[in-house]
Amino acid sequence: MTRRTNWPVHEDSGGPTSSRAEVGSPRTTRTSRAARGRTGGGPRARDGAPPDDEERESADATGEADGDTDDGDEDGGAARAGSPHTELDTDPAERARAICLRLLTGTPRTRRQLADALRKREIPDEAAEEVLSRFEEAGLIDDVAFADAWVESRHHSRGLARRALARELRTKGVEAQVIEGAVGQLDAEQEEETARALVEAKLRSTRGLESEKRIRRLAGMLARRGYGEGLALHVVRRALEEEGDDAEILDRYLPED
Repeated sequence: MTRRTNWPVHEDSGGPTSSRAEVGSPRTTRTSRAARGRTGGGPRARDGAPPDDEERESADATGEADGDTDDGDEDGGAARAGSPHTELDTDPAERARAICLRLLTGTPRTRRQLADALRKREIPDEAAEEVLSRFEEAGLIDDVAFADAWVESRHHSRGLARRALARELRTKGVEAQVIEGAVGQLDAEQEEETARALVEAKLRSTRGLESEKRIRRLAGMLARRGYGEGLALHVVRRALEEEGDDAEILDRYLPED
C-alpha cells in the first residue's frame, strides 16, 4: 500500500498557500523568482530556463544602436551609460576624434569623406579642421595613398578605365591634381590590354546573336567601364576578327580608321 505524503502548507506575508499549487516541484516558485531577478524584467523564461538567443536579441534591440554605418553612434554608448554631461558631449574635438577613428577602422577614407561625416554629426568646423589636420600629420589620412590604392584595386578587379576611375575619385572628394597622378599610373597600352581581356571574357555569352547586337553589347560593356568609343570599337573588331566573323559585316558596323 502506497503511503500518500501531503505537502506542507507554506505561509508568507500574503497568507497561506494552497498545497495543490506547489505539487510538481516545491522549488518552482523560488526558481521563477530567481530567474526574474537575474533577467531584470527582460524576456520571460520558459519553464524556468533562461531566454534563448532570439529573445535576447529582441530585448537588446530596443537599446542597442547600429555601429556599422558611417554616421552611427560613434561615441560607443558612452553618453547613455554615464552622466549626460560626459567629456565626449562637451568637447567637440574629442567627439570628432572618436568619429574619425571609428570610420577609419578597417576602411581608408579621404579627408573630404571624414569632413562630411563630421559635418553631418554637427561637429563645429574649427574642431573638425583641427582633428583632420592632426590625423593627416599622423598619416591616418592620406588622399594620395588612397587614390593610388583605389586605381590599382578598381582597375584590376573591375577593369575600369582611367576616365571611370577619375570620376569615382572625384565623388570621394579627391583633388584634381591627386586624381591626375593616380590615374596616370595606367598608360594607353595597359588600358587596351585590359579592354581586350574584358571583351574576350564576354565573347562566349554573345555567340548566336546578330552581329549588330553583338557589337553593340560588347562596345557598351566597355563604355560603361570608362573606355572611349574609338578604343572600344577597335578592340571589339579585333576580337571578332580573331574569332572568324565575316569581314564584310565587320566593315559595315566597325569600319577601320
